[in-house]
Amino acid sequence: MLTDLTIAQAAEGLRRRDFSAAELTKAHTGAIGQLNERLNAYITVTADKAEAAATQADKALAAGDAPTLTGIPLGIKDLFCTEGVKTTAASRILGNFIPPYESTVTANLLKNGAVFLGKTNLDEFAMGSANLTSAFGEVENPWHRTGDASVLVPGGSSGGSAAAVAAHIAMGATGTDTGGSIRQPAAYCGIVGLKPTYGRCSRWGTIAFASSLDQAGPMTRTVEDAAIMLQAMAGHDPKDSTSADLAVPDYRAATTRSLKGLRVGIPAEYRPEGMSAELLAVWQKGIDMLRDAGCEIVDVSLPHTKYGLATYYIIAPAECSSNLARYDGVRFGVRAEGATSLDDLYEKTRHDGFGEEVRRRILVGTYVLSAGYYDAYYLKAQKVRTLIRRDFTSAFEKVDVLLTPTAPTATFGRDEKPEDPVQMYLNDIFTVPASMAGQPAMSVPVALDSRGLPLGLQLIGRHFDEETLIAAGAALEKAAAFSARPDLRAGAAA
Repeated sequence: MLTDLTIAQAAEGLRRRDFSAAELTKAHTGAIGQLNERLNAYITVTADKAEAAATQADKALAAGDAPTLTGIPLGIKDLFCTEGVKTTAASRILGNFIPPYESTVTANLLKNGAVFLGKTNLDEFAMGSANLTSAFGEVENPWHRTGDASVLVPGGSSGGSAAAVAAHIAMGATGTDTGGSIRQPAAYCGIVGLKPTYGRCSRWGTIAFASSLDQAGPMTRTVEDAAIMLQAMAGHDPKDSTSADLAVPDYRAATTRSLKGLRVGIPAEYRPEGMSAELLAVWQKGIDMLRDAGCEIVDVSLPHTKYGLATYYIIAPAECSSNLARYDGVRFGVRAEGATSLDDLYEKTRHDGFGEEVRRRILVGTYVLSAGYYDAYYLKAQKVRTLIRRDFTSAFEKVDVLLTPTAPTATFGRDEKPEDPVQMYLNDIFTVPASMAGQPAMSVPVALDSRGLPLGLQLIGRHFDEETLIAAGAALEKAAAFSARPDLRAGAAA
């Protein structure tokens, strides 16, 4: 089936004229029509636009010298502004927002010839770890436990993108990662998720959650596909003051690089008390595979890792409180009816427009920024963040890449979510430190657990050294030979 091809395979097939971009796109829009009602991976499907773009892609391919992604159907997380296409951030407050401009990342993908299938679902304003907070409904993970048809979460916030790629209703998708929102859902859905270095991809035109943490990245079924997508997404953008003015390397070439002599660090602090023996065994399996590939294994310490989650949940809500103040019912988005004053308009619009988790984080962020608490919480958190980044700098004096688990468990049931939101935040315990330090990091699927669910391992690299990350990820992927895929029959227990 055309939907089973990787991006690299499809790009070659298009150039050999094995099939057309129109056929490839129709195969995907057809699959979306069959599966999206159940999975809810897409908020908005743009089948007509996709098929028109595919027709243009075929003309470009026939003319020769077409960019790499020409004719490749992708899903776009509904946090990236897309000109003329509704962009909601999965929130009621932006339910009718149609941007008159294109985000830099999506503009780069379009320039590279990509075809957009639609806008994928997410946790509202990217705030969540399970894709349960979207105003447009929860996303279903296409995987099931062996012998159990319970609906599982896809992870978050980029759960719609992860589910779409895992279910083969997109060849790849964009995600954003603030504290693990690319890597954790990638692990839960058995795909590859790559968070580049902060500043590698432009944030312009991407709806903000926490500006010092948000970073766009690719979600794909292979490391090579992630390299191809990142090559198109990355680059300096003068419209974004945090965008790095650095050349974009040939990431795809890194997938065939030798790992002989590469030093892989194993952080002691990523073995918290109570960690499952099964996850420890998968981690050890990853260590052994990289050693067999020629790597040197080195024990390292990141002593401030234990403060990462607490620090993140001070800094991220503080930035969220500032960023979301713009949603007031005056300039754009939904406006509450029946307001009797400006203050009443603000209150009603935000109460009706924001969901529970977003309101919770706004309140936490406003509190830590308030007079009397700024020094005690926010300023102290920024100091700890500096120490976390210093830990990584010290570790990378001894090693080239770090290997850790991506998430503390496999995915869990929609009905099994903890009542305490703090317990839900613990899903990000292994991904948050790299985000706090701005390091590039990637999750690669390695094995299935005893219940038939995917488990991923995380690689963390030096700033702007995505090449080494991709090289190590490709070797890990080759050794693991992870080929399992979810059973997509309705109600199937894989």
